[in-house]
Amino acid sequence: MRLSARNKINATITGITRGEATANVELDAAGTRLVASITVEAAAELGLTEGMQVIAVVKASDVMVAVPD
Repeated sequence: MRLSARNKINATITGITRGEATANVELDAAGTRLVASITVEAAAELGLTEGMQVIAVVKASDVMVAVPD
């Protein structure tokens, strides 16, 4: 797999919640929880299952940064 995106994060699927059209895929990225919302069809086509090793690819035009008060 070759991608132009630079924000690639190795993760493990910890859970999948499927709705009618959207699946929320919960990921553990070295102790950080991420949730990807994808179509149910895409989840099925990729054969996603709990415990599977995946790569989260983040493509965003806006990323916010915060610091504690």
